Amino acid sequence: MTAPTIEPLWTVQDVSAFLGVPVGTLYQWRHRRTGPRASRVGRHLRYDPAAVRAWVTEREG
Repeated sequence: MTAPTIEPLWTVQDVSAFLGVPVGTLYQWRHRRTGPRASRVGRHLRYDPAAVRAWVTEREG
């Protein structure tokens, strides 16, 4: 039996590179509650890669 593979959470820099937007834009979106959902892990912001992809897909259609 194999263990399920879980994709690691993305950092702000990872999401910035994926979306092609500056890190500052992600912080603005978070403040305005318009960007992909992020969670705090300790002091750090982390994004679920599947949620970021879903957020992009919602805006494409």
